[in-house]
Amino acid sequence: MRRRFPAALLLASLLTLMPTTSLLNAAHAREADVPQRLCQIDWRKGRWHVKQLIRCAEERWSVPGGVAMALYVANRESNYRPTAFNSYSGASGIFQHLRRYWPDRADTFGFDGWSAFNARANIMVTMRMVHRMGSWSHWGF
Repeated sequence: MRRRFPAALLLASLLTLMPTTSLLNAAHAREADVPQRLCQIDWRKGRWHVKQLIRCAEERWSVPGGVAMALYVANRESNYRPTAFNSYSGASGIFQHLRRYWPDRADTFGFDGWSAFNARANIMVTMRMVHRMGSWSHWGF
């Protein structure tokens, strides 16, 4: 545990010093590689657009509790901020996926190599994952 704390502290301080635009640029660098056939909403325009993307994704892959639950979880986890990061756990993005689980989840649900800070990837992976699992159990519901 003692080894992780300094590393987390260092990462948190680096992220604090990094401009938000750098995180966003890194987060959507791969977005151009994948055609946006579904939910063509530019999440980078702000919180309202992030919510619209969640609504659209939930419409495609219905999840328990519907859009209200999806919006509630996203608000609770990140306040709809794509750059949200928990320096203690490493949870990242809109739905706060843990760093150790994100690569496998992203790969499983069609976003291999995408950043958890990319709101489109984070939302689509979450909706597909919750739809398949049939619950929000990874988020405590």
